Amino acid sequence: MSNVLGIDIGGSGIKGAPVDLEAGDFAADRLRIETPSKSTPKNVVKVCAEIIENFADQVGDGPVGITLPAPVVHGKVPFIANLDQEWKGLEAEKYFQDKLGRPVTIVNDADAAGVAETHFGAAKGVNGLVILTTLGTGIGSALILNGLLVPNSELGHLEIDGKDAEKEAASSVKDRLGLSYKEWAPRLQRYYSHVEMLFSPDLFVVGGGVSRDHAKFMPLLSLKTPMVPAQLRNKAGIIGAAWLAQDRVVHPDPDPVILESFAGGPGAEDTVKGKHSKKK
Repeated sequence: MSNVLGIDIGGSGIKGAPVDLEAGDFAADRLRIETPSKSTPKNVVKVCAEIIENFADQVGDGPVGITLPAPVVHGKVPFIANLDQEWKGLEAEKYFQDKLGRPVTIVNDADAAGVAETHFGAAKGVNGLVILTTLGTGIGSALILNGLLVPNSELGHLEIDGKDAEKEAASSVKDRLGLSYKEWAPRLQRYYSHVEMLFSPDLFVVGGGVSRDHAKFMPLLSLKTPMVPAQLRNKAGIIGAAWLAQDRVVHPDPDPVILESFAGGPGAEDTVKGKHSKKK
């Protein structure tokens, strides 16, 4: 298998590297380019093209996986917070494919990290439900059920005690308020115990830069669910995006099936067979 390019688009930097999907690691040092001050799709795709050109010898004309700091629903961005508002409503996957001239898979950044940790990191070989959270400016999340991604969970935006969870428990809140790990831990306890109650996961994986200090806060939490730090750290988004891009080549997305009836109504037989019902 040739190397597959992964690109991680963030509010401050756009990073890319070819990924060896057998080793689960970069095949070359990553390239980081500042995110354009006007971070429109047009400007960002130019940076992605530059990264692709830089690694042309390693990745050829193969697929590219790209992360965004936003939900990505069937290739479309419903809303955006950390990039230009021109992204809102954009058919991003089609736009990037047209501009870059190659297969492109676009995914939420936390989802990409979750996929990487599942195949190459802290959640490898874990059955059942794994919830990865990234503690940073906000709280990103990924749900992995028996190795399969359930995309766009956005568990950082759960309402807990009448407040947006990430505004109370993200590591940026700890830094902004000058909290010690001991002072921050009750906020994490409230968050993770609520997520645990809702989902009864088999494993929590905690990522984000603060996970380097996991020994300072994880022992302070009382949960039924095992909790471990992420292993791939800032490589996870790029590696996960590359894995998903290659998986799309091997297993193309099926055409969406519109369920006309769950109870045997018109089109139900065709729906069960995975076909669209067509009226003549």
